Amino acid sequence: MIYTPDTSVSELSGVGRVRAEKLARLGIHTLRDLMYFLPRAFENRGNVRLLSGFDPDVPCSFILTVATEVRTSKIKQNFSISKFRAFDESGSVEVVFFNSPFVKDVFHIGDVFRFYGKAAFSQRKLQLQSPKYEPYVEGIPLPAFVPIYRQTDGLSTKQIGALIKNVINDVAPKLIDPLPESIRLANKLPTLSHAIATAHCPESAASLSKAMARLAFDEMLCFGIGISVMASHKKRGGGIRFKPCQLTPLTSSLPYELTNSQKNAINDIYRDTVIGESGTISPMARILVGDVGCGKTVCAVAAIYIAAMSKYQSALMVPTEILARQHYADVSKMLNGIGISTALLLGSTGAKEKRRIYEGLENGEIDVVIGTHALLSDKFSFKRLGMIITDEQHRFGVAQRAILKEKSEQAHMLVMSATPIPRTLALAMYGDLDVSRITDMPKGRQRVDTYTVDEGYRYRLNEFIKKQIALGGQCYVVCPSIEAEEDDSSVSYYDRAEADLITARSLNLKNATDYAAELKAGLPGISVDLLHGKMKASEKDAVMAKFESRETSVLVSTTVIEVGVNVPNATLMIVENAERFGLSQLHQLRGRVGRGNKKSYCILVSDANAEKSRERLEVMRTVYDGYEIAERDLILRGPGEFFSKNSDNNLRQSGGFEFRFAQMCDDSELFESAFETAKSIIKEDPALSLEEHRQLKEEVNRYLFNSSSTIS
Repeated sequence: MIYTPDTSVSELSGVGRVRAEKLARLGIHTLRDLMYFLPRAFENRGNVRLLSGFDPDVPCSFILTVATEVRTSKIKQNFSISKFRAFDESGSVEVVFFNSPFVKDVFHIGDVFRFYGKAAFSQRKLQLQSPKYEPYVEGIPLPAFVPIYRQTDGLSTKQIGALIKNVINDVAPKLIDPLPESIRLANKLPTLSHAIATAHCPESAASLSKAMARLAFDEMLCFGIGISVMASHKKRGGGIRFKPCQLTPLTSSLPYELTNSQKNAINDIYRDTVIGESGTISPMARILVGDVGCGKTVCAVAAIYIAAMSKYQSALMVPTEILARQHYADVSKMLNGIGISTALLLGSTGAKEKRRIYEGLENGEIDVVIGTHALLSDKFSFKRLGMIITDEQHRFGVAQRAILKEKSEQAHMLVMSATPIPRTLALAMYGDLDVSRITDMPKGRQRVDTYTVDEGYRYRLNEFIKKQIALGGQCYVVCPSIEAEEDDSSVSYYDRAEADLITARSLNLKNATDYAAELKAGLPGISVDLLHGKMKASEKDAVMAKFESRETSVLVSTTVIEVGVNVPNATLMIVENAERFGLSQLHQLRGRVGRGNKKSYCILVSDANAEKSRERLEVMRTVYDGYEIAERDLILRGPGEFFSKNSDNNLRQSGGFEFRFAQMCDDSELFESAFETAKSIIKEDPALSLEEHRQLKEEVNRYLFNSSSTIS
């Protein structure tokens, strides 16, 4: 059979229905999916040492000769131990396997293997317990870096790796490279087939870096082409002209005075939708960017109000159900009192309630709908949709905005982001949007004092939690993972390379589930609860309701609380393993506290010794301006941080773009080149109709639109 990238994995030898279903759980349906299913880490088996030079804390490789026959002892009914001795020129070691009696048929006296694992003394004997192994033949090199893949039940990393190796050998060399040769050479990038093969089996950290740069460039080029196309279309056709109106009924109902930046942003929206430019109205395409807690939501409410005064409906889409419910509570409180009806539409909304909302939107009884990706459903339409608002712009794909826009081509679009983007990237990322910035904060917002500590402060940290609770405050504790041994996909290859070791290793990571239990035991009399992205919506709502009502004092969570959650009584944010988070993410988390009138604190806990990690945490300790943090992050970490996806929220951009490789690249010049290249391509060939762009057009449509819609 002739395989192509679009061939189903079920066509592969050894992949039946059951295995195909297991691969599907990992998002692997085609051979293309399999080739792009990159390792989550690598074992550095090229780090070969003599037994005399072993490091008990670092896994390494040993070239050993088997010295004795394997002896297996049955300790109890379901437990056995197999042992034999092996040696090199510096000494010998006892090799131990548990519940693996089959190894007697693998290891024979005189055989030479490369073993990989941690050597350590046990009862005064040097042992190598349950090492990985490969036959070693002098003169035939073994791969230095062995890939470790994300697994699923019944499908090991070894099995996945074997499938990928066969596909790369058969299919990767036949890939048609979508990148024009001139662009590839100008950016000093490898071919696509070489990049994919290297990403799975690199010869060195440097070769891996070049391979990932190629894949990241492809992603950013497709993204750049998408927004360039949208920018070229945004002024086409007429937009809805809203009627002039006074905003006094809305602003006079607020318990605070708008800042100058908020007033300027609202004026921008009013000018775009009511006054227009040179007497004409085009559909507004504006992004509202402001630091955490600056008051972007009230500007969005003003946009909704302006639309409602002209009898037009609005849709507000946010990335998570927690944030949607938070917005619904705030927005409905501001609007219902002045006669504007609101509704909440989520994926978890019951069928009966969904039908009621659909009918209300179609007959015009509902003025505003707030929701998640459920708003993208084709099961309903609006009677008169005039204003589309998306919160946290970086969480949504270009195509998702386009899908929502299809519900009303003339509707105005406002997007909001609390993630300050460096100016060097803003124009590229938001090339299709006009920008309004909120630069001042509401009166009364206090600075959140930030400290960095290590594990040695654990006792004092727990005492500080008790002190804050005693003073009437509440505490967030954020962990990098939900459970122990969770897939370590949050760390890029380049974090590992920074330590000059690319390896899958067990680090001292706090997971939310176990740490919540630990705090419950260690803080008697203080209520502790757990929140994470894998919980059902009803469970999340119940946990947040308890925290908001002060029934819970300490909330242990993952980054599901990163965006939008508003509990003014929270005064302490503790981030465990803080080195695992980007600066912008840490800034978002810090923004969850200090929202009331009490003094608030953010404590970053980290044992990281790498110079870059310590430097980044020092930025968080000393810098409080979101834009300056973004600029520093671009220098220290690279642009990938601004495109990374939140794994805990499991935000799948159905019908949209999802950054997979950009988050692993730290070359800002490469990113800017990708954006500039995209703009020049679209300027020369807006429909990508030239022969040299034919393959690129297919790639853009596949990346950006999943082929559900296309550039034309």
